Order: sequence, then C-alpha cells, then structure tokens
Amino acid sequence: MDINTASKRVSELTELINYHNRKYYVEDDPEIEDFEYDALMRELRELEAEFPELLSPASPSQRVGGAPVSGFKKVNHAVQMGSLQDVFSFSEVRDFYDRIYESVSHPYFTVEPKIDGLSCSLEYRDGILTCGSTRGDGFVGEDVTANIKTIGSVPLKLADALPLLEVRGEVYMPKSVFRKLMDEMELNSETPFKNPRNAAAGSLRQKDSKIAAKRRLDIFCFNVQRVEGRSFSSHKESLDYLKSQGFKVIPKYTLVDSYEVIERCIRDIGENRFELPYDIDGVVIKLDSLSEREQIGSTSKVPRWAVAYKFPPEEKVTKLKDIEINVGRTGAITPVAVFDTVLLAGTSVSRATLHNQDFITERGIRIGDEITVRKAGDIIPEVLGVAKPTGTGEPYKLPEICPVCGSKAVRDEGESALRCSNIDCPAQVLRRIIYFASKPAMNIDGLGPEKAKALYESGLIKTVSDIYRLNISDLLSLEGYKKKSAENLINAIENSKSNSLDRLLCGLGIKNIGSASAKLLCDRLGDIDAILSASVEDIESIDGFGRLTAEAVVEAFREPHMIKTIEELKQLGVNTSYQKAASSDRLEGKSFVITGTLPTMKRDEAQALIERNGGVVKSSVSKKTDYVLAGEDVGSKLTKARELGIKVIDERELLSIIED
Repeated sequence: MDINTASKRVSELTELINYHNRKYYVEDDPEIEDFEYDALMRELRELEAEFPELLSPASPSQRVGGAPVSGFKKVNHAVQMGSLQDVFSFSEVRDFYDRIYESVSHPYFTVEPKIDGLSCSLEYRDGILTCGSTRGDGFVGEDVTANIKTIGSVPLKLADALPLLEVRGEVYMPKSVFRKLMDEMELNSETPFKNPRNAAAGSLRQKDSKIAAKRRLDIFCFNVQRVEGRSFSSHKESLDYLKSQGFKVIPKYTLVDSYEVIERCIRDIGENRFELPYDIDGVVIKLDSLSEREQIGSTSKVPRWAVAYKFPPEEKVTKLKDIEINVGRTGAITPVAVFDTVLLAGTSVSRATLHNQDFITERGIRIGDEITVRKAGDIIPEVLGVAKPTGTGEPYKLPEICPVCGSKAVRDEGESALRCSNIDCPAQVLRRIIYFASKPAMNIDGLGPEKAKALYESGLIKTVSDIYRLNISDLLSLEGYKKKSAENLINAIENSKSNSLDRLLCGLGIKNIGSASAKLLCDRLGDIDAILSASVEDIESIDGFGRLTAEAVVEAFREPHMIKTIEELKQLGVNTSYQKAASSDRLEGKSFVITGTLPTMKRDEAQALIERNGGVVKSSVSKKTDYVLAGEDVGSKLTKARELGIKVIDERELLSIIED
C-alpha cells in the first residue's frame, strides 16, 4: 500500500471509529459488536505503525498513552474554575430566586443535576484537544491530558476548528465500575476508596495512563470557559453547541422561568437520582443569560447568579437479624451486620460492616435491635448506630475462636481487630494468595480473585509459592481456560518473577506492611537475607517504623512458614534483591503527620512520596512536627497542631513544596 492509499484509509478509519465512539460512549446506542470495533482499531494502529507520518495526536489510537509520567505539570487556568454557593433548603432556593428577580426582568434559569466527581478543563486549539487539567485550587491545576484521553466520551477532534475552546466538565466513575473496583479492593484487603468521587480523583491522577484507562472513567461537560471564533448569549445555547460537537453534556438540563418549576425539577431529580448510573449530590440552578450574569456579578468566592442545592443523606431504620463473621488475609475477624432489607440510594441493602468489637461495644449493638443505616457516598452501606434497643442481653461479643478453622482468636495490644491465630486457616490462605497476585503486590495479570479462588479450590495452589509451579497443562484441566488464556497467565506469572523486592514484601501479607513501608525496608536493608536477619532495633531505627511494627516484622520473618515460603520463592526464581529508586532531599529533616482523607492520594502513597523526598512521617503531633498534612474528615491531630502552632498544609501545598 502506498502513502496516498494509506492516508485515505486512515482518514476513513478515524472517522468511522470516532463515529462509533460517540454512539457507544455519548449516545449509549452502539451499532457494532466489540470484535468489529477492535478490528477497526487494529487496522488503524497497523497503518500508523507502517506509516508513522500519518499518526496524529487526535487519532483514536492515542486514547491510551505511553510510558508512565514522573509527575504532573502545573496548569494556570486563564478563567478561574470557581465553586458555587451551597444551599440546603427550598427556602434558600426561593431566596436566591427572589434576589435574581429583583435585579432582572423575567429571568430564565437552567436546572441541571450536580454530578459528584472531579472538575476538570478541556482545552481545544483549532479543534484539537491540546490540554486536559484538574481544577486544583481553581487558579492552578495539573496537566492530566494523557489520562483525559483515555475517557472514551471525550472528543479528541471537533467538527468546528475554532481557534480556542475551553470546556469545563466533571469526571466521574460510574456506580457499576466503582462497585467492581471495591469488590477487588476488599478481596485484596486494600483500603477502599471512600466514594466514587475519591475513586475518580485517584484514577484521573494515575501517573500511568494505562491504569487510568482500566478504571473506565467518564465525563459530563457543563460549561464553556473560553471561546474564540464564536459567541453565545445564553448558557443553554452553549450546552446545545457542545452537544453538537460530540461532547457528553450534563444530562436533563432544563430551561425554566418560575420558582415553582425550579422546585418541581429539584424534587423530580431527587426522587430519581438513585436510579441513575452515576452519583449526583444535588441540583445546580443557574441564571441562563450570560449578559445578565455579568449584571448580577460575583462575590470574591462564588457567583451570585447560581446556587447548588445539596441533597440530605438518606437514612433508614431496620432490624438487625444477625451478625456474620468474615476472616481476612491477615486473620482479621470482621463482623458484618445482616438486617431486614431496606431500599437505600435506589438499591436493596441487607448487609453492612460493623468494623470491630469496639465499634459494636461503643454503640451497644445487639442482635434484634432497630439500627440506623445509610450508604456512605450513596454507595457503601454503613451502620450509624442503634435507633431503638429492642434486642436482649449484653451487646454482641465476637467469638473467641475463628469461625472458619476453629483456632483461637486473639487481639493484639493496641489493636482494635480480633485475629485468627492459625496462619494455615483456609480463609487466610486464600486471601493471601489473592492479595499476592493483586496490583499493589506482584501484579499478576489474569490471576484475579475468581481465578485464584478456582485454582485454590481445585488444589493446584495451596500457597503463594505454588503459583510459580503452575504449568499450562494444570490450567487447561480447569473450566474456563483455553490454550491462549493459559499461556497468557503462565507468561504473566513468569514476568512477575522479576518484580522489585518491595512488591514481593508487600505481597507476603505482613501485618502493617503495605507498599510504602515495604519500600522503606528495602531502601534500608537492600535484600531479603538482610531483612530476614534484621533485629527489632534495626527495623525500629528506620524512619516511619515504631516498636510494635518492628516487632511484627521480625516476628513474621521468624515464622517457619514464612521462612519456608521465601526459600521456595528463591528456588523458583523470584527476585529477592532491591535496587534503590532515585529520590530527592527536598524534605530532608522535615517531619510530617498525616490526618484525614486526602483528595487524590491514599495515605500510604502520601507517606511514600514524603519519604522518597527525604521527609519523615510520624504517627502523632508534637512540638517537633514541621507539617501536618490534612485532608477531609480530620480528627484530633488537626486540633493539636493548631494548639501547638504547627503549619497545616493540604495535598496541593505538599506537591508544591516538593516541586519548588
């Protein structure tokens, strides 16, 4: 094929793929099967590989970027990405309406759902997407273009090649994707995201765009920030235009001209919100005319021409019928409430975690009580407490033996969790195998929870070492494996042998040792033999390790099963040495305490970032603390920091300190 023929075919494929992307992601009306779509994409990629000069940044083949980035560049927003004033009652909405009506003759308003996600900006130059950035503090955000391109509903090229178009949207994680992600994290004993909004934020800031692509994020666009080459007189007109250009626009935006209709729209949206496949946390009411907005103006913090009505959390009272017990990979015994089914956030709910014995005792929970339940973030069921104590006897007590293997259940000093003392407990073994193969640990692609469970129940693997003894014949003996899928899994297992030692340590499931602390151990000690022979004092001397954690590590590596497992992994060719990652000394000599839920990072990720740059993370605030890194839902640590005059920073300020 010559270059001219190839160019014509690339144009045809690009147009065709973009059409089907829009039908699938924006209009929810796919016209072809997945294999047909994949064939078109494969042909396009092959042509672009053969004729590199035909590869365009706007090609649909570029939706998943290349190598991971080391950090995100700062983006200065030409138009501030501000927030709205929140209101919580219809009387406040009425006050807003009356204020506008006093200043504007017969105003029109748009009423639209408020998507609960992460605000971002999409910038197009001459019709091509050139930059996608987070909101940040409203003035400065981060360049996440590679991750934005993985969102199928984001157009890479527009029909109208305007000199400039900047669009604001809300990136979110669909409820179905969030539930699946939470199931995976629970099986891997990972700390789950608090809600879909946090999951979306963490996914959009992934430094590897391939990981972001797997999270299946989506976006609704709801505002034109800047435009050159075209003008708009109203908000609705701008939304209609965005829709014509292939954007997935905020749904069900309605133009109204009376308070009564505004209230009816809010009620209708509220009644139906739990049936939506995405989270909304309110309704936005905006003055439609752009010239009238200029007339009304803004305060220093929020526009006067819009408000966001926030829905109150939905709570239900139900009867606690039973308490079941789950056993995790570290032996943690977790009580789960089983109650009469209630409808919460649009779904039937009958189970929720009770966390630990302290949680039950503090709330005086008994089987038979009337309890109050809700969904955290409208997704995760949780028990708030006892609404009416109708149960009898003392509050529920967790069993003194493991419900799976019958071994003694123990509670370590300083811990709230009760644990099964039997390291060979079948429930623990299966969870350890699942976690060992998971992304935070050895990241064995194709060995997810269901596959691991099937292999364990078949008897093919009984320990993590057995994973490396599997062969293609073993897999083909199980239902669900064909030759290709078996070969892929064996290759993934083989590739995992070369993983860094910190991944292996993380995967071994040692109590209190996650990815961040595993890196600290490896940074100091270097290889598995040094770690095995380290004393409590050696490990306690590592910044970030206390006495209890050091004792737990030493105890774990003295345990005969662990010693045997490590020796077997060595013999099977798994890497047990460590090459220290490059770091900086920008935080050298500075001590930090982390409190609350950070917007985009998990706490262990923030700790690892601080430590890679020379800082130290402590568990409690003292006069020697330099910074308290605070997120949402902070506790007493923030109060103490303020009492002592310790500088309190947020995640953005931490990143700024490191970059500066």
